[in-house]
Amino acid sequence: MKILVTGACGFIGFHISKFFLDKNIDIVGIDNINAYYSVNLKKDRLKNLKKFNNFRFIKIDLENKKRIKKIFSTNKFDYVFHMAAQAGVRYSINEPRKYIDSNVVGFYNILELSKNYKVKRLFYASSSSVYGDSKKFPLKEKNKLSPNNTYSLTKKFNEDIAKVFNNYYGLKLIGLRFFTVYGEWGRPDMFISKLIISNLKKRKFTLNNFGNHFRDFTYIGDVVEILYRLLRKKIKSSNEIFNICSNKPLNLHYVIKKIEKHLGRVKIIKRKLQQADVIKTHGSNKKVNKAASFKNYKKFEEGLKKTIEWSKEYYQ
Repeated sequence: MKILVTGACGFIGFHISKFFLDKNIDIVGIDNINAYYSVNLKKDRLKNLKKFNNFRFIKIDLENKKRIKKIFSTNKFDYVFHMAAQAGVRYSINEPRKYIDSNVVGFYNILELSKNYKVKRLFYASSSSVYGDSKKFPLKEKNKLSPNNTYSLTKKFNEDIAKVFNNYYGLKLIGLRFFTVYGEWGRPDMFISKLIISNLKKRKFTLNNFGNHFRDFTYIGDVVEILYRLLRKKIKSSNEIFNICSNKPLNLHYVIKKIEKHLGRVKIIKRKLQQADVIKTHGSNKKVNKAASFKNYKKFEEGLKKTIEWSKEYYQ
């Protein structure tokens, strides 16, 4: 089996690649290694992947359709896991063009080439942000979507255009609405990793909305196990959307206390609600649990401990 993983140097793409490589699946990883967050972290992830003989890497922008086409034409991919995207809700307010280029044009290129080269199924990253600031919890896949910024709008567009490719061209797809994923090798701009790093580096940490947020934190180890099961299960439906979440929202003050229990106090600066902030995320995972035959989610304290242990080794 050969799989293309886009965004292979990103947090989720890296873990998917590594998990599949350990299963002796051939992986071609692509990434542009942009500077949205630490390039060194992305390069260190890549070093880990290059230890595998069944891994090949190509640095490329998704908008470069000519080069992407060559990758498809010279490899017969069974599946594609499209994890590459310009991330970050707040960044999308100031740099909307980058989101159109990567998340719309780039995704369209992957869609079209997956269709043309007869990929068995395309798995692609969507986001819990497509629900907007919904108050109807837990959020279910059938809920009305209310994207309210450029990033979430591009993710909603991804789901809509994917549906068109399924209806008109028969391309099989699975969309993955990731909630707040955390764990080893995590993005340093995300809450848990950012707070841990601030503690280890003795930096002040800015807490929005005075900490009165709830997030559905989902451990990366659970995420890749679920995705592997979805791959092996041969889902009957030709086009599905799944929430990828723990179904256990946590208040940020609770998370702070858990981190401080391991690392000591961190200097926190509290401020009011910021533009594009969502008060709460809480997804239902019943649909994906049934499809993937998965229920053994790691307890938050266990996932957090592993994240902290890795962070201490990497950042200190």
